[in-house]
Amino acid sequence: MTDPRHDDKTTGPEGADAPLHRRGIKSYVLRAGRMTQAQTRGLDEVWPRLGLTLAEGRQDLATLFGREAPRVLEIGFGMGASLLEQAETHPDTDFIGIEVHAPGVGKLLDEADKRGLTNLRVYREDALAVMEQCLPEASLDTLQLFFPDPWPKKKHHKRRIVQPAFVELVRSRLKAGGTFHLATDWEAYAEWMAEVMDGTPDFSNTAGAETAPYVPRPALRPLTKFEARGERLGHGVWDLIYRRAE
Repeated sequence: MTDPRHDDKTTGPEGADAPLHRRGIKSYVLRAGRMTQAQTRGLDEVWPRLGLTLAEGRQDLATLFGREAPRVLEIGFGMGASLLEQAETHPDTDFIGIEVHAPGVGKLLDEADKRGLTNLRVYREDALAVMEQCLPEASLDTLQLFFPDPWPKKKHHKRRIVQPAFVELVRSRLKAGGTFHLATDWEAYAEWMAEVMDGTPDFSNTAGAETAPYVPRPALRPLTKFEARGERLGHGVWDLIYRRAE
């Protein structure tokens, strides 16, 4: 999956009270990538039906999907394999994916069209701006952040997306009782995530005492090829699931 991440700057001329996306903070680093024919088709032919933009403003999700259903937002879906599998195996749930990497967006859209999925929409925008400008408060049942960039050097920790201000934004978009699911293959970042989340009011860790603060990989999060390879090499993966207070 593409790694959501922060820009170097954490503040800007608009000050600390400005929206996150206007303080120089971004949820990604844009990378160049070659496009296949299928990926180009996804962007050219499928985007008009399943793509969303900031310019459309605040969404009415019931109108967008044409029904009332549980709703899941995934930030940084990479090439989209995990999100596609979730949308296909859970047709009773609506999914919104955010990714800026054009090949990944194109591939997801092409595959979604070929599989006839109607419960999936996609933004190719900064996730923070989407959350602030387009998603209503208390509109999501689950928010997924899988394998964000760990920014391992201490001087770069300020770029990590999991920060108190971001978690507060997540809280505001989750319904009461909604869940925030994080996963990383960097143990030090997993510890950082747990520390930030445990210090945030209105969230409780769902892990049992025997594994806390982590949970076994839930069935809803498909095992990616990258993760499976890592497991074979003995690499760890840490999942954390926090529930917003009722």
